[in-house]
Amino acid sequence: MKRLSIILLVLLLAGSAWIAASYPRIGALTYRLVADAESRIYGLREEFVDLGEQRMAIYQGGPVDAKGVIVLLHGYSADKDVWPRFARHLLDDYRVIIPDLAGHGATGFDPGWDYSAPAQARRVATLLDRLGIEQAHLAGNSMGGFIAAHFALAYPQRTRSVLLIDPAGVESPQPSDMGRMLAAGRNPFEVSSRKDFDEFYAMTMASPPWLPGFVLAAMAQKYQDRRGELAQIFRGFYQRDLLDAQLGRIPAPALLLWGREDRLIHVSSAPVWAADLPNAQLEIEDGIGHMPMVERPAQTAERYRRFLQQLPPNSSH
Repeated sequence: MKRLSIILLVLLLAGSAWIAASYPRIGALTYRLVADAESRIYGLREEFVDLGEQRMAIYQGGPVDAKGVIVLLHGYSADKDVWPRFARHLLDDYRVIIPDLAGHGATGFDPGWDYSAPAQARRVATLLDRLGIEQAHLAGNSMGGFIAAHFALAYPQRTRSVLLIDPAGVESPQPSDMGRMLAAGRNPFEVSSRKDFDEFYAMTMASPPWLPGFVLAAMAQKYQDRRGELAQIFRGFYQRDLLDAQLGRIPAPALLLWGREDRLIHVSSAPVWAADLPNAQLEIEDGIGHMPMVERPAQTAERYRRFLQQLPPNSSH
C-alpha cells in the first residue's frame, strides 16, 4: 500500500508538472481556436497575399456592393485579432481588410525587413495593389495609426479618410507611463517574466475584456519568446519618421479618438494632431485606455460609422 501511494504521488506530481508546462500551450491553442471561430462568425475570412518580400496574412470580409473599403491597422506587438469585434459593426456596408503587419501575427518576422512606418505604409499600398483596390479609408491604432498617417501623407489620392486611435507619431507634450519607463532605460513591451507581462498588460487598457488565466499565461509566454524580435521592430519605428512637421500636408478627413486613461501614449498628444491636421475631428473618451476599439468596440465603431456617413460623397465611396 505504501509503495502504491508513493507511485500515485509520483504520477500526480508528474501530471501536475505536465499541466504547468502545458498551461501556456493550452492557452495559446484556445485563444487561436476562439479567435478564428469568432472572426468567421462575423464574416471575416483569413487569406494570404503575396507582396513579393513576404506573404501578408489578412482578414477580409464585407458585401460585394460595399460603400467603400476600410483597412484596419493594428499596433506594435499586436495583430489582426484586435479588430474583429470592432469590424463586425462595419461589415454590413463596407469591405474590411485587416492585415497582420510585417513582424506580427501570421505574416511573421524577418530580421532583414524594414520596420519603419514609411516602409509599413508602402506594404499597405502594395497590398491594395494586389487586391485591386485604388482607394480606401485607413484606420489604425497606436503604431497602426502612425502607419495610416504615413500612408495618407505618401498616397493622398488613395486615402478616403483616416481614423487615428491613440496614434504614435508625434512628440508628446507630457510623458506617458511608458515614456517615463523608456527614459529610465526599460521598455515595458520587452517582457522577461509573467510579472513583467502583468505590469505591461495593465498599461494597455483601462478596462480590458475578460480573458481566462491560462490565455493570459500564453500571451505572457509569447511576449517572452518574442522579446528579441519585438526589440528590433521597436527600434525600427520608435521616435523615427515623426510627423510633427508634416501633419499639415495630410488633406484627408481625419477622426482622432483617444482614451483619456492611455498609459502608453499620453493624451496630451491628441491636441497636437488635432491642431495641425487640416481636416480633423477629435474626441477624448473618459474611462478608456490605449485601445478603445478593444475596450469599447461597439461604441467606437458607431462613432466611426457616423464619421464615415458625414463625409462628402467624393470622400465616402
